[in-house]
Amino acid sequence: MRYVQLRAFHYVATCGGFSRAAEELYLTQPAISDQVRKLEEEYDVLLFNRQRKLVSLTAAGEQLLQITRRLFDSEQQAMQFLSESRALQSGNLRIVADSAHHLLHILAAFRKRYPGVRISVRSGNTETVVNSLYSYEADLGILGEMPTLNNFACDLLSSSPIIAFVSHDHELAKVGRLTFAELVPHPLVLRERGSKTRTKLEMAARAEGVELKPAIEAEGREAVREIVASGAGIGFVSLAEFGEDNRLVPIRLEPEDQMMMDEALICLRERRDSKLVNAFFEIARTLQTPAA
Repeated sequence: MRYVQLRAFHYVATCGGFSRAAEELYLTQPAISDQVRKLEEEYDVLLFNRQRKLVSLTAAGEQLLQITRRLFDSEQQAMQFLSESRALQSGNLRIVADSAHHLLHILAAFRKRYPGVRISVRSGNTETVVNSLYSYEADLGILGEMPTLNNFACDLLSSSPIIAFVSHDHELAKVGRLTFAELVPHPLVLRERGSKTRTKLEMAARAEGVELKPAIEAEGREAVREIVASGAGIGFVSLAEFGEDNRLVPIRLEPEDQMMMDEALICLRERRDSKLVNAFFEIARTLQTPAA
């Protein structure tokens, strides 16, 4: 087995095909195909299902990919270590966030101090954030809770209660506060399952003897926001994420203390000493938002 064969396999798996892997590695497609074929033949294992132009990983390929993700992530860390003096001048930082709102002020300060660092930001719910870190597809995550697993390093960014919100012309726009029981007669717009906001909201409601049933389920905060702004129902979000929108009116929920959302900056503990990751953590600590 040679390094180039493993690299070819890894890029085909992560890029989704032989042509894209060839483009990424500045090689020809036949060269990539040959390296993967030799790897499969030498170890008598099928790594990809090849059906016409579609390529998918076999079970063995999935297992090998978990190993090569760690391998090539370690290679990247080694390169950052060897070029540490340049890491904060021209590095790459990948972030996945359950809400970009919590990142904005940190990103601005980080970019001002390290303008040469290229930053990519993706959005997703709690499951997406955690899985992206575990699979080495992201360096940092913003998560709607403080993780309890020992393999994560984390800092609390802010803490605020979950609130309801309605369109400015909704019949509840002037009530100020609501109980769970008062929500039941109205159409509710909830996030997709897997959303930490929805999970905490439903748990708090059940503790009060109320079952919240969505009239509409929507994937992502922006989708919920637009649906509620149209007057279709009541949405929910943490107070810190509500922002400014003159189409919408916030409503406090009771009891608030059961629905506090902690936004945390997290990374795999093994990545905490990375130059870029550490620099981001340091800036975030200087800008921590007090609890609402």
